[in-house]
Amino acid sequence: MKTFSLLLIFALATVPASAQDTSFSKLNDTLLLEIIEVMGSRAVKTTPVTQTNIDQAQLEKSNLGQDLPFVLNQVPGVVINSDAGNGFGYTGIRLRGSDASRINVTLNGIPYNDAESQGTFFVDLPDVTSSLNSIQVQRGVGTSSNGAGAFGGSINLSTNTVIKERYAALNNSIGSFNTIKNTIKLGTGLVAKHFTFDGRVSGVKSDGFIDRASSNLQSFYVSAAYLSPKSSLRFNILNGKEKTYQAWYGVSESLLAKDRTNNPAGTEKPGNPYDNETDNYTQTHYQFFFNHQLSHTFQFNTTLFLTRGKGYYEQYKAGRDFSDYGLRPVVENGDTITTTDLVRRLWLDNYFYGALLSGNYRKANTQLTIGVGYTKYDGRHFGTIKWSQYGNIRDFTFYDLPANKSDFNAYAKLTQNLGNNFSAFLDLQGRFVQYQINGFRDHPEIVVDKIYNFFNPKVGISYNKEKLRAYASYAIASKEPNRDDFEASENDLPSPEKLYDLEIGVEQGFDRWTFGGTFYYMNYRNQLLTTGKINDVGAYTRINTPRSYRLGAELQGRLKASDWITVEANLALSQNKIKTFSEYIDDYDNGGQIINNFAKTTIAFSPSTVAGGTLSFIPLKNGEITFLSKYVSRQFLDNTSNTSRSLNPYFVEDARFSYTLFKKFFKEINFILQVNNIFNKKYEPNGYTYNYFYGGALTVENYYFPMAGTNVLAAINIKL
Repeated sequence: MKTFSLLLIFALATVPASAQDTSFSKLNDTLLLEIIEVMGSRAVKTTPVTQTNIDQAQLEKSNLGQDLPFVLNQVPGVVINSDAGNGFGYTGIRLRGSDASRINVTLNGIPYNDAESQGTFFVDLPDVTSSLNSIQVQRGVGTSSNGAGAFGGSINLSTNTVIKERYAALNNSIGSFNTIKNTIKLGTGLVAKHFTFDGRVSGVKSDGFIDRASSNLQSFYVSAAYLSPKSSLRFNILNGKEKTYQAWYGVSESLLAKDRTNNPAGTEKPGNPYDNETDNYTQTHYQFFFNHQLSHTFQFNTTLFLTRGKGYYEQYKAGRDFSDYGLRPVVENGDTITTTDLVRRLWLDNYFYGALLSGNYRKANTQLTIGVGYTKYDGRHFGTIKWSQYGNIRDFTFYDLPANKSDFNAYAKLTQNLGNNFSAFLDLQGRFVQYQINGFRDHPEIVVDKIYNFFNPKVGISYNKEKLRAYASYAIASKEPNRDDFEASENDLPSPEKLYDLEIGVEQGFDRWTFGGTFYYMNYRNQLLTTGKINDVGAYTRINTPRSYRLGAELQGRLKASDWITVEANLALSQNKIKTFSEYIDDYDNGGQIINNFAKTTIAFSPSTVAGGTLSFIPLKNGEITFLSKYVSRQFLDNTSNTSRSLNPYFVEDARFSYTLFKKFFKEINFILQVNNIFNKKYEPNGYTYNYFYGGALTVENYYFPMAGTNVLAAINIKL
């Protein structure tokens, strides 16, 4: 089966594309007003953007409680990972080699990326997949969106579809590593032709594959809407609460072969590891939407939102100097004690809020969308000592540093029908960002007040005739540094990054098969990369690299071989290069750093080949067997293209069995059994490296995040 799946992936790479219609109207099969809600962030079929659309039926098949990146694993060019090794707790996603801080994520058009780190933490909204109606993934710069700049792609999540019929559902999963998920969903349907209410509550627990990498997650979602022929009001609340045992240190290379589940977190405590070395965070999203159709040609949308987050991670630290925490030595029994074991909590307390306005004009051959958005982040970073071995220190705050970020953007998107099935696209965005940072934990003296002004134009042309779609686009995107990049002196402050993105694609559908291909060239200026360099204040930081690029082709397709067998496959091939690169290595023998210069090295975590495939059988009525394959070629842990600092290529095969019963009392009962990593492959999709000279030799320390061997998830989903 392994060999057969590989042959299918590569053979069908010349026959690939999404099975579903990518037209926007298909994504929201209800009211026109729903389309307005996401007009500012989603692409339609005529938009010359590389896109993948995932509908609710596809989401239900793959949603067994794992974090959202695992639902997106079959999207072309996607590579996923998990700190705990089984898809629960902290997970990561890369798209075309770009990490989550370079992927723009929106939830109903509202920015989801963390304003400071620009990363995306889906663990903060556990089981959000159970509330989603659709997902659109854009690769490349894509269309203008609110929030962070898209340097690898965009992921747009939508919950706002109107469900007209009353429903209730119970979704329950259980699996390896004491994993269990329980979800209750219900909705009133359309009441009195105007009102709807939808709700969900979820609980997810897992011990994780890695030692002590447990997760205890809860979430809920409520949405109430009022609908009229020309207007709609909607109010959403999404809440997530997570407690995860830290597993972000990885497994050292020396232990990987003999102890793949090793977790050093909490081991600074003498004896048994500290039992509460955990991350604790609660995040609540409040979203308000008002849509109105003024005429047949003009509609507008108003969105107000508040995202409230607060939490901490707790650590046991051994032998810490009192002076590092602003404390004086302790005298006990006449002895002066300068160090102590302690338990500390590093807190984040923030508010992220804003308003988004957009209007859409559509008449004959012209569609114009104009929008503005303003967001504000108010955050506090502070640390407290919960317990100390000496001095009886309790609830002492040793730093308290505020940070603010404001972001204003305005855009205009024009789609013009040129006749003969051609349409032109123009997208102009201005973005204005201000950072205000009043110190860092290790460097409270550093104060930052920076303003960035960006202009991001996009232009393209598309051809659409029946089942044929072809397009070409050119886009420019700009991106500000993140919080960590500013922990430097004035002389070392980084410059913003810029990306020039060319995309050319074609999709063709036939009765039983479809295929598609995309060519892209993403040319970077001043891309921020890790080099090992220590800046003026003694911190490791990213620095600007003048020239780098990603050049690639993505193929995808679907073949319905018969009424009972379907094959889908995708293949992403790429070169990801830095034209000139300097590596800095700490020299512990002589002090300072040693510099090594390279030409045309590979960008870290950018595999040259990523392939995915699904093979589905329907052996009996209402039953389905699906094999899911994933291949990822070698990834380098740093930017030197050194094989000794890399992740080995891997091929992983999963199998999913589902069967549905239709009973009078229940609308349906769906049974799912998913066996992950059926060949028990030992592989690591993520890691990091640290290198230094000591004793006249180079020491390379690699750390890895292993994934679980063969493991099982089973679900019973009941629709009432």
